[in-house]
Amino acid sequence: MSAIVGEIVEPYAQALMSVAKSNNLTNEIGEILRSLLELMENSEPLRKFLGNPVIKRDDKKAVIGQIFREEANPYVRNFAMLLVDRGRISFLEPIAKQYLALLRQLNKTVLAEVTSAIELNDGQKHTLCEKVKGITGAENVEIITKTDPDLLGGVIIKVGSQVIDASLRGQLRRIGIRLNA
Repeated sequence: MSAIVGEIVEPYAQALMSVAKSNNLTNEIGEILRSLLELMENSEPLRKFLGNPVIKRDDKKAVIGQIFREEANPYVRNFAMLLVDRGRISFLEPIAKQYLALLRQLNKTVLAEVTSAIELNDGQKHTLCEKVKGITGAENVEIITKTDPDLLGGVIIKVGSQVIDASLRGQLRRIGIRLNA
């Protein structure tokens, strides 16, 4: 995958970022791509349709036209159409993720992936943001949350390669290791 990222994903993400910067739309395009990623994550038929090499380009363009109706940002729609023309539409998801990584870099933002036993409220998310800022020294924090009832309680925070396991399951595991030592 790293070769694909270097040869295909990175240049396209950089090109989209360049267009976004020159039109002062970096954050707006980022929001559109977040929505698109959410749509694709929740629609396996859409992912399969766009990734299927047998389906005609015009049919893919028609679907993209429906996703990005006229009120949507024309740069993102045109970018997606370009990916279809070049046979690269199957890379839309990784390109969007790479664009968001470039946007976080531009905005001095870190991405924190938080797993909790139950859904977090806004106050808890804000507290986590402040803790992550303190740990990383970042100006901004973007949080992606998911739930895992097996944690029993607490949270697991992943920022880059750093993992902070403050879950009840993790604490019990560490106690068990100490008792067995």
